[in-house]
Amino acid sequence: MPLRHDYLGNPVTVGGDAELAALDDFIRAFLAYEARAAEVVAAADAHPGNALLNAYAGILWMLLEAAEAPGRAQTYLDRAERAAPDAAAREVAMVELLRAWIADDVPKALRICDAVLAQHPRDLLAAAFANYHRFNRGDFAGMLRTMGRVRADDVAEAHSMAAFAYEQCHLLDEAEAAARRALELRAGDPWAQHAFAHVMLTQGRIDEGAVFLEGRRDGWTGLNSFMLTHLWWHLALFHLSQGREAEALAAYDDHVWGVAKDYSQDQIGAVSLLARLELAGIDVGARWVELGEWLAARAEDTVQPFLTLQYLYGLARAGRPEADRLLQAVRVAADIAPGHVRDAWRDIAIPAAEGLLAQARGDHEVAVKRLGQALPRLIEVGGSHAQRDFFEQVLLDAVIRSGRLGLAQQMLEARRAHDPDGVPLNRALAAVYRKLDLPAQAAVADARVAARLAR
Repeated sequence: MPLRHDYLGNPVTVGGDAELAALDDFIRAFLAYEARAAEVVAAADAHPGNALLNAYAGILWMLLEAAEAPGRAQTYLDRAERAAPDAAAREVAMVELLRAWIADDVPKALRICDAVLAQHPRDLLAAAFANYHRFNRGDFAGMLRTMGRVRADDVAEAHSMAAFAYEQCHLLDEAEAAARRALELRAGDPWAQHAFAHVMLTQGRIDEGAVFLEGRRDGWTGLNSFMLTHLWWHLALFHLSQGREAEALAAYDDHVWGVAKDYSQDQIGAVSLLARLELAGIDVGARWVELGEWLAARAEDTVQPFLTLQYLYGLARAGRPEADRLLQAVRVAADIAPGHVRDAWRDIAIPAAEGLLAQARGDHEVAVKRLGQALPRLIEVGGSHAQRDFFEQVLLDAVIRSGRLGLAQQMLEARRAHDPDGVPLNRALAAVYRKLDLPAQAAVADARVAARLAR
């Protein structure tokens, strides 16, 4: 087949304009987190002889992050392998990437992505796939190295991807600059908005972050469920800090939970936001029960430890017996997982799971012990700083409820560095100071709450 180029300038082997258009549509939609990226599956079905289209379709299935994903992806791998002899080297590499992904050989998948980027530094999908895996391993420096290999300064998404890598490395000035550059190139870039929101959350720029996202939410159209719900999740965190409890709860009901209730990322977003709302003292009613009905299908899901831990907490808070089955599945995973993730399951996921289950069931002593063991290395199971803060908040609640008030005071004051006037935080701090018989300090925390609510 003739060799042409996608809109980024990367070589592609296509049989005609329709195949090239399908490839370009997928690349654009995938980088922009648009729901129409899923159309690549139909495009691959329509062009079974195109190796790259079928590799991309298989990779999209793997991003389902579910036990059935490898089986779904295998059909497209089989097609891609049959078409590979007529494909270019970069396309064959994407077929090999899919094969490694299905086999859960993440180290090999990363080597393939890095090799592609070395030859084709404008292949932003290779960069995105690499950073997906690096993010899930907590390798944020590796994400930054990936973006250092990219040469696409004219493309907004290259800067937004770099912004998130910078932010996860705590290089916040660089992250903000990269996010701003992405937004200059494309004002509606959702990943740039997301990265910028991370910066503002980390720096305690709560009001600025809320205004920033509120001013852009009308443009969140056509996004896939993850991006849409996750942007609203971030806005809800700003609202929660501001004491805008009704709006944060409405964000959960109307935007964070309910777009794709069977999807992994939507589910963990719902779990972590609902937990935060509850920990802030908000009555969440029967929402755990409804969420638990959807999480029940995850009773043995150990696709990724970061996901599994949040499924387990949601199941436990819903009072479902599947929480115990999932805990057992975590223990099994620690024995049978591939070498590159075995330590994460054994040394982090097991104690974290035991701690989360204990806290959800009111055993605060066990929760403090087991979560305390897991949290120093939690980065190794992935997730962003903001996402992993869910575990920190559960541990903090366990510390308070177990009566360790001195430790709770230390943890709460440390959190004020990035949320100085946060309403839930200062309410908790005031309560702890009163129990410590420090009324003057409690009054100061109460005053911060009153001043925050008066704005």
